[in-house]
Amino acid sequence: MINALVTYTVKPEFVAENKSNISKFIKDFKKLDHSRFVYNVYLKDDGVTFVHISSYLDEKMQQQLLNVPSFLEFQAKRDQSGLNGSHIVSIIDFVAASKPIL
Repeated sequence: MINALVTYTVKPEFVAENKSNISKFIKDFKKLDHSRFVYNVYLKDDGVTFVHISSYLDEKMQQQLLNVPSFLEFQAKRDQSGLNGSHIVSIIDFVAASKPIL
């Protein structure tokens, strides 16, 4: 299993558009095989920092998600919004969960 944690901060005026772009790719993700991945997005209490936490059964599933056109469009718009170096991607090791993830 591959697990990733992504955080980034957007400008306040971009928050609504970022949420809309996230909704678009999540809609497309919902059409895929949910038994092979979990993808959640959160907004921190500062109102401008987004956190994406994802788990993939394998690299093939990860690559499938990362290449969904609406996700690629989301990433391009997010990056063009001016993240000022706040974009951090971390691969994290799974330790435990209260219910099965995958």
